[in-house]
Amino acid sequence: MFDQEDEGTRIGVWVALSTVLLVLAGVIGGVAMRQLNHAKAVTPPTTAAAAASVSDDASSFIDAPLSGDLVSTVFFALGQSTLPEDARAGIDLAVAALQAAPQRRAVLSGFHDESGTAGVNAEIAKARAKAVREALTAAGVDASRIALRKPDVTLGDGAAPEARRVEIRLID
Repeated sequence: MFDQEDEGTRIGVWVALSTVLLVLAGVIGGVAMRQLNHAKAVTPPTTAAAAASVSDDASSFIDAPLSGDLVSTVFFALGQSTLPEDARAGIDLAVAALQAAPQRRAVLSGFHDESGTAGVNAEIAKARAKAVREALTAAGVDASRIALRKPDVTLGDGAAPEARRVEIRLID
């Protein structure tokens, strides 16, 4: 009689242990799937041209303090590096300023807000600066007169949409 009770207890323990292991495997699998889906969602949508320009060599970016005369600012949408519809006015201002001062150069500084990971934000800021550079060269500015500055994050009291920008500054 005691042998039957021991056998029933043993079966009960195995069933409980198996249930705990299955629940634990489900939780671990769910967390892993969520991490994979989150990583895919954070990756910003880009066009093929912007993706190719993001992969350019990082040596094209100078490491210099933010200086020069601010000529124009181009604002971007969250996670985007393609020029917005209203960017033409800012590009035209910069082109006119460069034509009026042929001895000066333009320095493009890409910024980003604090949302997202540091690596993704840096790539978005670089792609934004490169998009503005492409627009300036398409408008007739010699590429040798345009320098790209390493990306910055905007900290402080400003609104996040204000942080997602490229500043065009003129330097001597």
